Amino acid sequence: QVQLVESGGGLVRPGGSLRLSCVTSGNMLEDYAVAWYRQAAGKEREFVAVITGSGSTTYTDSLKGRFIISSDNAKNTVYLQMNNLKVEDSAVYYCKSTLLPDDYWGQGTQVTVSS
Repeated sequence: QVQLVESGGGLVRPGGSLRLSCVTSGNMLEDYAVAWYRQAAGKEREFVAVITGSGSTTYTDSLKGRFIISSDNAKNTVYLQMNNLKVEDSAVYYCKSTLLPDDYWGQGTQVTVSS
């Protein structure tokens, strides 16, 4: 059973930073990609970034340079470092992994950017 647990969300002022964590079950990071998504109130869930088992990363274009995805295989954890946060970054952030044929999602962590 695959489990993903996010943490690290909270309230931050514009221009601030947060680091989200996604703890995965088992030693899966070497073999499976883990992605971050976000869903703002009233909007569809959107892709943020993904890291593969080999460490390759891909970002949605609009977030390149501000968000950084990384992983620590020894801790079974994927991180999302978010810098220079903007009000429009406010959303519930989810991590996801795909072990065919199923997608596995965490419960999400709320990020609120407000002055």
